[in-house]
Amino acid sequence: MIFELLGGLGIFLFSIHFMGEGLQKAAGDKLRDILDRFTTNPLMGILAGALVTVLIQSSSGTTVLTVGLVSAGFMNLRQAIGVIMGANIGTTVTAFIIGIRLSDYALPIMAVGAAFIFFSKNQKAKYLGQVIFGFGGLFFGLSIMGGGMRPLVQLPWFTELFVTMSGNPILSVVVGAFATAVLQSSSASVGILQELYGQGSMDIYAALPVLFGTNIGTTITIVLASIGTTIVARRAAATHVLFNLLGSILFLILLTPYTNLIINLRQSMDLNLEMTIAVAHIIFNFTSTFILFWFIGALEKFVTKLFPGEDEAYVFITRRLDPIFIEQSPSIALGQAKEEALRMADYATRGLEATKQYLHTKKEKHAETALQAEEAVNNLDRNITEYLVEVATATLSPSDSVEQVQYQIAHKGELSEPIPTGLTEMFELAEATFKNATVALETGDIQIAEEVLNQENILDQMERKLRKQGIQQVNEGKTKAINSIVYADIVSNLERIGDHAVNIAETVLELSKEKQQAI
Repeated sequence: MIFELLGGLGIFLFSIHFMGEGLQKAAGDKLRDILDRFTTNPLMGILAGALVTVLIQSSSGTTVLTVGLVSAGFMNLRQAIGVIMGANIGTTVTAFIIGIRLSDYALPIMAVGAAFIFFSKNQKAKYLGQVIFGFGGLFFGLSIMGGGMRPLVQLPWFTELFVTMSGNPILSVVVGAFATAVLQSSSASVGILQELYGQGSMDIYAALPVLFGTNIGTTITIVLASIGTTIVARRAAATHVLFNLLGSILFLILLTPYTNLIINLRQSMDLNLEMTIAVAHIIFNFTSTFILFWFIGALEKFVTKLFPGEDEAYVFITRRLDPIFIEQSPSIALGQAKEEALRMADYATRGLEATKQYLHTKKEKHAETALQAEEAVNNLDRNITEYLVEVATATLSPSDSVEQVQYQIAHKGELSEPIPTGLTEMFELAEATFKNATVALETGDIQIAEEVLNQENILDQMERKLRKQGIQQVNEGKTKAINSIVYADIVSNLERIGDHAVNIAETVLELSKEKQQAI
């Protein structure tokens, strides 16, 4: 019985993780991007949090990721609260899947998944196979776990425990919270609850408070993740605990009408017992979120007072780039962008200082600070550049005209439009310049080295010309801003190739000069 229970639980937990990992790999960098870019307000945060939780099949994973983003400065506390609320909604999907009762088909589902994993050459298909295999394994683990739990009904102490829990909702909440804290997975504890209720081992009066407790128990993960992080990250963790506690208290107060509602839904909709718990879970989380959504401001103020002080993290999100300035006063918009650029420069300086400290002390904290500074600078660069592109499309006076745009997210653009005039020539010149530098290094030919210097000057001129051309095309509506940004990035990299070629050529010239002096 113990082997079946633990083995089934292990397969269940592995399958959830494996399925979520497959979805996460298929999504690529989109998960973090969803949380980073689509949490502009608490409502969007709820939607983003729910979506990410569905994709990774772990509300704890989403909340831990949120703490990381908050700690790094990508997200403020108000946005994080929305994501945390959304994570509670997203986690109900697993219970709903379990309620479908596909245990009889678990093995063939796993076989299909395995076929995709081992016989497909396409990486996306392998990820799909991982999702399918995990999906089947989830039901297979539940089936084994359920078989191990059936004999428990015959044990007097087990029956007495659930009889006691039926009359003591607080005890049920504690049991649910403890089980989830130990398993580190609310999905697993809810899955076990569905099995026990489905087998008739416990009644609805004990099952529903246990459900409340699972939401409280899942907060232990984010609390652990927030230890040693920034103040704002600890505030986010406290919000998660507070939100789930308040939701559970609210439903404990309304336990009788809530229980009657679930019983009526089960009878009127002819739900199986596992699906009854899933529906109860959905109603509980949706209702808690809907009610507490209106008190996000109060929650934010409370946890801020609970953890007072200024946050020491880099603020990755831009503070001053208000889109309203673009239409009303582009010159003010440029001033705001300048302020953000100065903050970016300050972060770069701090990162450089941290790097120097790390070289001398080899302390990991300095390396982490330097890496965080780099990420902050990259994110601010992206946001400032996007803002400047929008400013560039507005009507500016000649003195306010935006001359240069550089954007470091080429992997997110599309090269679907015609290649700008001159870019192919610049590619060819950069290639020729680098080849000449290589020949000069190999042969020591001074004339070729000097030619490299001339070619690099031409590359500089081409870079300036193409950069202006790209901005002009955006202003005239001839191309998308994102495409212009991608090409600007390509042009910058080609110009850097010329810089490296010059370094090689200058070395050749210096060596030649030293040889002549020696003679």
